[in-house]
Amino acid sequence: MLLVGLCSITYRNKSVDEVIEVCQQAGVEGIEWGGDVHVPPGDIELATTVREKTEAAGLSVCSYGSYYRCDKEQVDFTMVLDSALALGTKVIRVWAGSKGSSDADESYRAEVVEHIRNALDLATEKGITIALEYHGGTLTDTHASTHQLLKEVNKPELKLYWQTRAGGKYETDIVELEAALPYLSHVHCFNWGATGWQDKKPLSEGTDDWREYLKRVKSIGGDRFVIFEFVKDETDQQLIDDAQTLRNLLDSLDA
Repeated sequence: MLLVGLCSITYRNKSVDEVIEVCQQAGVEGIEWGGDVHVPPGDIELATTVREKTEAAGLSVCSYGSYYRCDKEQVDFTMVLDSALALGTKVIRVWAGSKGSSDADESYRAEVVEHIRNALDLATEKGITIALEYHGGTLTDTHASTHQLLKEVNKPELKLYWQTRAGGKYETDIVELEAALPYLSHVHCFNWGATGWQDKKPLSEGTDDWREYLKRVKSIGGDRFVIFEFVKDETDQQLIDDAQTLRNLLDSLDA
């Protein structure tokens, strides 16, 4: 089953209570709490409180958007893991380093691989999945580098968060999605133009492409969230509208 989610970082200016409230208004079913503003790594008391508030509102914590970059410049991963455990989630989203694939030499790739493996080992012991986000400026910035990284880590526990590329096209995005399906955790959902997050658009203007993306995701079965990350103008009404568009798309797949 595909469920509707929201990244809390969509509304960095909102409090935890305000994020939960807009999710309830929009009919969102789960929240990916971000580690940059709402649930910083290591604040276990806060993470526990956020979990309690989320569940009391009838929502689930679908993932922890940790922004852990899997290199030596980052905080101790155990802080990230402890916060994820306190949130009660089974998925931690991470970034594959702090350099794009064209700027990363073999030594840096090896460093990132080592940190990913370490995070995987620690998380797997606790029943938690690690998922790499497709993102510019990291080692998942191209199709080739992403799948090279999967081979280098060589652990089946490692998963992927797929999303469309900034400046990408449907013809290339769908190929990347199809290749990611065997490793797919959740999906980040948004509609944007050539300049990415600087050109956010209503999801209703991208339904043709997203219907095809969702068909592919649904075809592999299992439960996963389709999580809004960017909303035009960050307004509550736009999330409400986008969520309704997404539900209509999901319903059409079942028709």
